[in-house]
Amino acid sequence: MTLPNLDRLRAQFPALANKTYFNYGGQGPLSEPAFEAIAATERRIQTDGPFNGKVNSWLDASLHETRAAIAGLLGVPTETVTITEDVTVGCNIALWGINWQAGDEIVMTDCEHPGIIATVKEIARRFEVSVTIAPILPVLNDGDPVAAIADRLSKRTRLVVVSHLLWNTGHVLDLAELNRICHEFPTEAGHTIRVMVDAAQSVGTLPLNLDAIDTDFYAFTGHKWLCGAAGVGGLYVSEAARADLAPTFIGWRGITMDATGAPTGWKNNGQRYEVATSSYPLFAGLRASIALHDEWGTATERYGIICDRAERLWSGLRAIEGIDCLARSAPRSGLVSFAIASGQHAQLVTWLEARGFMLRTILEPDCVRACVHYFTADDEIARLLAAIAEFLDLA
Repeated sequence: MTLPNLDRLRAQFPALANKTYFNYGGQGPLSEPAFEAIAATERRIQTDGPFNGKVNSWLDASLHETRAAIAGLLGVPTETVTITEDVTVGCNIALWGINWQAGDEIVMTDCEHPGIIATVKEIARRFEVSVTIAPILPVLNDGDPVAAIADRLSKRTRLVVVSHLLWNTGHVLDLAELNRICHEFPTEAGHTIRVMVDAAQSVGTLPLNLDAIDTDFYAFTGHKWLCGAAGVGGLYVSEAARADLAPTFIGWRGITMDATGAPTGWKNNGQRYEVATSSYPLFAGLRASIALHDEWGTATERYGIICDRAERLWSGLRAIEGIDCLARSAPRSGLVSFAIASGQHAQLVTWLEARGFMLRTILEPDCVRACVHYFTADDEIARLLAAIAEFLDLA
């Protein structure tokens, strides 16, 4: 599967003109249309405002348009969407908004991001909540990671913390099956086990329909695979989960008020978890980024191309002596992680960067991660493979 006019798409990303980029899972490059949307929005704010009835109404409309764009990506109603700064903020909203009781349990996998691990540890300390780690890393290739998580559930479990697409290995979890198991599991107090999903790597990669897979909390950022500006992301909270999730941060955007301006309660939608003034130009940038991707096929078509590009890289790496790919079968995402026999991962990444190739190291498991997008060029993959082979010959 190929896209027409791929060079024209790539030409709209200034960062791709002077480097060979494989770090989309860290931060995607910003396109010229997104740059222009951000600048035009800031210019209008300063021309018409920055604060008056006219500009405020326009910014309210911008907020609504951004929620609608996010909702379209996720396959959910607009009212279930909260606009955040990034995935970590979204995860914190879900984690801190639960009414934790001493003795409750959080089940978390051994493949989560350090920012989420640290938050879970602090909740455990403050509220005397226990944390159980589900070891999915050993079974990602030849076992059932969802079953490994299900085996750790107990009658005290309140929340399961997972990533839809694992940031360190690139594996994709069967989120629909996990949600079903958790929601049907009998608990001590009769509550539903909720599932909080770190979607940092899945949004902009996988075709999504969250309504169909019945998830509870789904937090993502716009600056990775969507190639939006850093500083804007989103959180989906299902209607069922919203009934029990109190606001973590509180501000005027999330509350209702009476005629005198006195707070009277929370908004009855995803806005209740929003706080106050944001960088509105970034919202326009995210919408422009989403629109640019939508010009190049459906989410399913783009995902197919991502997997094709990833398989080319994965197959090429497996053909190089001294390289061990973490995935034993063809990747189902754009993240391709690999280890080299010498363990010189940091040295390899530094050597490659000096030659214009942008990758990163991962500490757990110890490896190198390369990310391919649907507009990654075949010759970029070929040149990266040649460069890695050269490094190993020199080492």
